[in-house]
Amino acid sequence: MTIRILALGDVVGRPGRQVIHDRLPELVREQRIDLVIANAENIAGGSGITPNLFHKLRSYGVDVCTLGDHAFRKSEIGPTLSTSERIVRPANMPASSPGRTYTVITTNNNIQVAVFGLMGRIFMNLPCDDPFAAADKVLTQLPSSVKVRVCDVHAEATSEKVALGHYLDGRASFVFGTHTHVPTADARVLGGGTGYISDIGMCGPYDSVLGRRKDRVLQYMTSAQPAPFDVATGDVRMCGAIAEIDTVTGRAVSIERVEVQGANVEQAYDADDRGAGNHHSGG
Repeated sequence: MTIRILALGDVVGRPGRQVIHDRLPELVREQRIDLVIANAENIAGGSGITPNLFHKLRSYGVDVCTLGDHAFRKSEIGPTLSTSERIVRPANMPASSPGRTYTVITTNNNIQVAVFGLMGRIFMNLPCDDPFAAADKVLTQLPSSVKVRVCDVHAEATSEKVALGHYLDGRASFVFGTHTHVPTADARVLGGGTGYISDIGMCGPYDSVLGRRKDRVLQYMTSAQPAPFDVATGDVRMCGAIAEIDTVTGRAVSIERVEVQGANVEQAYDADDRGAGNHHSGG
């Protein structure tokens, strides 16, 4: 018996939410998806997540949300992180950080799936512990009966993602990279049976610079003058990867990239997004 897991890349603002709302149910039906995971740290105006937007994403069909360096950008998410089993923060954040380091979800076909995340340290500004040691700690805490194990590696450096993929090979079923918002072409099953891809891209506007308006980013990069990095609206896509996993061995049978075209979003913001005005980019 196998299970099919869909991982969706960083959900960027309202355009990212809209394309998931519009296209996810059809994709789940067509591809016979058993579990949907999405990185949701960019969902609120491109930076952070609120309880309201978390519940919206869940209502669209996302089973588990992972996070990254913008996990705590919206302080109101704290209680949700502490109480919900459907959202996890990177396991190598400081121990005092709110939120779960992993969760175990039972799918509709009665398969238990463990989900956890790690954050890279190379070129990342947030202080974090060793991701390799954090992975070991999570894996030792998981019940041996849970064979299907999925990890989101939220990191900037491709080398660090690849290294973590090999480190987890044979111990995790599916390791996917997020944060850089640019999909990579290296989806494969590693020698130990782990489905791996360095970055699954983003769910959001690709006529942009990593989801932000091109003119605003270029203004900053060419003049060094601050500019609000508003979320863009054009060429919206839902990107991710699907891994098929043997539920007895926990080994991946296959992995493939997914890219679904959405409609352009005419209005980029709603009440949950206003006031973002972020003066930075990145995952």
